[in-house]
Amino acid sequence: MPENTPGPSGADESTRWQTSLPAEPEDSGDLVRPQETAAARTRADGAADGAGYGAGSGPDGSGGNGGDGTDDDGGRRAVRGRRGGSARSARSGRWRSGALGWLREIGTIVVIALVLSFLIKTFLFRAYWIPSGSMENTLELNDRIFVNLLVPHPFALQRGDVVVFKDSQGWLPPTAPTSPGPFSWVKEGLTFVGLLPDDSQQHLVKRVIGLPGDRVICCDAAGKLTVNGAALTEPYLYPGSPPADPAAPFDVTVPDGELWVMGDHRDESADSRAHQNTPGKGFVPISDVEGQATVIAWPLNRITFLGNYPDVFRPVPSPAPHSASSPSAVPTGR
Repeated sequence: MPENTPGPSGADESTRWQTSLPAEPEDSGDLVRPQETAAARTRADGAADGAGYGAGSGPDGSGGNGGDGTDDDGGRRAVRGRRGGSARSARSGRWRSGALGWLREIGTIVVIALVLSFLIKTFLFRAYWIPSGSMENTLELNDRIFVNLLVPHPFALQRGDVVVFKDSQGWLPPTAPTSPGPFSWVKEGLTFVGLLPDDSQQHLVKRVIGLPGDRVICCDAAGKLTVNGAALTEPYLYPGSPPADPAAPFDVTVPDGELWVMGDHRDESADSRAHQNTPGKGFVPISDVEGQATVIAWPLNRITFLGNYPDVFRPVPSPAPHSASSPSAVPTGR
């Protein structure tokens, strides 16, 4: 047998050498790559998560710690922070809107109240205050009263009405001028809208005793006033005050368009009796009447309606058909 022909033993050795070598897998790269790819993907996902939740999402604003789970917590806190800020902004906006609406409603109410007060003061009622005791005890010093401006027009005056009238005939002494203070405009504004009594003019308050055409006499045998021959029993007089001064009798007939007025505290009232020697002869023009006092509004413990005592004047007959006044004596009074 030739020497270079391998024998069975050589083939066996060669085969044993080949089979003794470690087997190299055909897809060795494929067996290793999936592990490396998973790790790489994990790192990539962590980097992406860190970038997504990152900048400023951690507690210290550093942007998280990669893919170890801290990024998720930071992201959730950032989302909650944004949602909380949005909720606070919404609540703040609703509060501002509600406050502005409330202020608008208050302003509307104030404007309506001022307009209504002005209209009431101009056409229905006006406030006055009482500076003297001439109408005690019906009206006391510093009482505030409301006057019905619908009297004498369109509603007529009646005997017994308590009326406020302008002092066009100089019954009161002139008042000293006063310099306006720094807040006088406030008082003027409140007076203009009717929230304060008007003291810019001189006014008086008295009770109507005689209407146009009535004959008023002081006094009968019992010391009472008579109107058109009917004696008056006057329950509104101040206790102890006589109906008139018997030492100064008078007999007058009220002219057309005028009134005869007297205070309820006759001893302290400078009324028609005290002014018979003036050009107006003590009569008050109906055109000077501002209105009928109807309510005591202040103080609170004196709030009441003012009546005109119709029972007192019910027996008075209609006046005789003439209107010439005839004062018979020089009056006394204050």
